[in-house]
Amino acid sequence: MKKTAGFLMAAIAFTVFAAFTAFQTPWKNDKAHSQLIFTVTHLGVSDVSGSFNDFDVTVQASKSDFSDAVFELSAKTASIDTRVEARNNHLKSADFFDAEKYPELHFKSTAIKSAGKNKFKLTGDLTLHGITKPVTLDLVYRGQTENPMSKKATAGFQVSGVIKRSDFKFGEKFPAPMISDEVTIKADGEFAQ
Repeated sequence: MKKTAGFLMAAIAFTVFAAFTAFQTPWKNDKAHSQLIFTVTHLGVSDVSGSFNDFDVTVQASKSDFSDAVFELSAKTASIDTRVEARNNHLKSADFFDAEKYPELHFKSTAIKSAGKNKFKLTGDLTLHGITKPVTLDLVYRGQTENPMSKKATAGFQVSGVIKRSDFKFGEKFPAPMISDEVTIKADGEFAQ
């Protein structure tokens, strides 16, 4: 009887430890099914969007509903893509991202608060153009499924929000009537452990 009880306790302890470890394992974005997009308004009449083609995101959470998740993102500024090579090169220059001096932009969340079912307010520090400022973004947890190809658990998130480029002294030579001060950000991602 004592052996059975001991075995049972060991099995329970192992199961709890395995479950805890599974939730502590970072989730990483599947690059083929993730995107990081930004949009500005040009001359007050037209929206122009671009993306970063090289970025990584990790998510750490101990709760299965991700209500305590910590998000960390880094993107290579030289990977910017607006579908126009001359514009891409200008954005990489010292007028904007200064990609040679600041090769990456970073975001790390510092707080997450519920804003409804599967919706959160995600606050964190954004470092852009050598300046770090707190920003708050909208986060939607889009659920979890098993990827039929990899057989891995896959979670989906969407993040959106607006930042001001003036907060980061970004593109100061170009006033708001030419390029909007407000920059809309939208990121979608699939994540696997």
